[in-house]
Amino acid sequence: MKKHVFACLVAAAAFVMLPACVRNPVTGKKEVSFMSNQQEMALGAQSDPSIVASFGLYDDPAIQKFIEEKGMAMAKLSHRPELEWKFRILDSPVVNAFAVPGGYIYFTRGIMAHFNNEAEFAGVLGHEIGHVTARHSARQYTKQTLGQIGLIAGLILSPDFREYAEQASQGMQLLFLKFSRDHESQSDALGVQYSTQAGYDAREMADFFHTLERLSANPNGERLPEFLSTHPDPANRFENVGKMAEEWQAKPEYQGKSFTINRDSYLKMIDGMIYGDDPKQGYVDNFVFYHPELKFQYNVPRNWKTVNSPQQVQMATEDGKAMMVLTLAQGDNMQQAAQKFAEEHQLTVVDSRQTTVNGLSALAVVSDQIPQQQQGQQYQQSAANQPTVATNQSSGSGSGSGSSSSAPPTRQGGGTTTNSGSSGSGKVITTRENQNQPSDKSTGNTGSTSTNNGKSIPQSPSNQNQPAPSQNQPAPQQSGAQPTLRVYSYYITYNKLIYVFHGISKFEDQAKYKNAFLNSMRSFKVLTDPARINVKPERLKIVPVKANGTFQAALNSYGITSKRHKEFSIVNGMELGAAVRKGNLIKIVEK
Repeated sequence: MKKHVFACLVAAAAFVMLPACVRNPVTGKKEVSFMSNQQEMALGAQSDPSIVASFGLYDDPAIQKFIEEKGMAMAKLSHRPELEWKFRILDSPVVNAFAVPGGYIYFTRGIMAHFNNEAEFAGVLGHEIGHVTARHSARQYTKQTLGQIGLIAGLILSPDFREYAEQASQGMQLLFLKFSRDHESQSDALGVQYSTQAGYDAREMADFFHTLERLSANPNGERLPEFLSTHPDPANRFENVGKMAEEWQAKPEYQGKSFTINRDSYLKMIDGMIYGDDPKQGYVDNFVFYHPELKFQYNVPRNWKTVNSPQQVQMATEDGKAMMVLTLAQGDNMQQAAQKFAEEHQLTVVDSRQTTVNGLSALAVVSDQIPQQQQGQQYQQSAANQPTVATNQSSGSGSGSGSSSSAPPTRQGGGTTTNSGSSGSGKVITTRENQNQPSDKSTGNTGSTSTNNGKSIPQSPSNQNQPAPSQNQPAPQQSGAQPTLRVYSYYITYNKLIYVFHGISKFEDQAKYKNAFLNSMRSFKVLTDPARINVKPERLKIVPVKANGTFQAALNSYGITSKRHKEFSIVNGMELGAAVRKGNLIKIVEK
């Protein structure tokens, strides 16, 4: 599996990473930079396909036209109008907007749903443009201070576990540049400046930051706003942005000018936008994950958090000590996919055997991750302990059942992430736990070999009728070698694709989580229930207030249950007790 896209870009740009002294377009001061304007634009152009593949674009021509027109108009009056600016709406429910070097600006449909007027959008647009014009993205890239986005909200993983989780993510764990609070303050100021110059009331930008604060403090919210993960909140942001807006509007050239808000026109534009998760891309109901388009389902452990993306599904415990990933494996068959994964992540395969999962051909694998130097010691094993990997030579075993296509498991025909193949370390050791177990003669497998980095690897016979791996002991050890991680994997052939679950925990915790991993993996099956297949997403519906009163009364008049009142008070940027008048437009949802 690929590491994050920026890892590739670092390598691609290495030959031009020579320092230069450049003038910052915003401050006018000279600063050391490893990136020219051309290199920034190249980085943005190279990053864009991976970002789009990971999240998908939201298909709404009217909203896309809106963001392009407003974005280009504001970019032209910014400090760097010469950049080839691009503006995208990503098909993600998370509340976020971000920029990458070179003028690529991204808004999620989640954040678009939380704006309540055009001026709020314009303020955040100016803020993101400010990150590019002030070269924040380029400077963070130069320093290689990369922060993480896309992890389950509130999830805190230990450093070694997080590193492995990033590798296993196959692109969903995109690492975006996390800005400092000084950068945030400067971009807030630029957002006020640019939106004011474009004719918008920048005080509305302050109101939206208040919405983000309410969203992050909402105990009943399903997710924290990712905007605050990548854009750390400067002290007194709400007050400072409001003060800067008033100062700009008090300038002589703006006195007497009326500033645009455009509440009703913005709300009418987002009428019908998908709100929250889109079920067709997969959804969880009563601890079961259903995918209507790809037609599969499986059980999710109780009280685990779930994050779904076009490329994979992640599940994790609240404390971050264990996680599962469901994605598509890469390889012509399950055995090849398993071998490739072990090689790339330098895993010691403890056990590998063929089985079935609800009638589907499967390969169950248990692996350990051992520190590299310890792997080098183990590689001196005698021939008797040479690696063995279960293969399936019989017909209908899945040979040719998977493809090298990287279409994501959560959206058919989606992302285009590719697999780089072997890590080339030559230190992968794969061994069955029970070397003395007799071969299954009925398979007709004679013990053929395959090659691993030039090493001949004996192939174990098919174990179709054996139970899935359940042993707790590590692979054979020497010199006190101790695994750091235990990985349970199930490769499942279904509909000419190879789906794979990876359950990951620290080795010392693996007994605690093994049953949760295996119970979910073994529950994978074909989805046939029409009621689950034909489920519809919630969509925003813009409606008029029926009578003068409170916002809460307006929600009641449309039958919104009380348990969702707090949620919709935040989405609408109103307190429940706020006064509303008949005819005012508000957001509710419908299916």
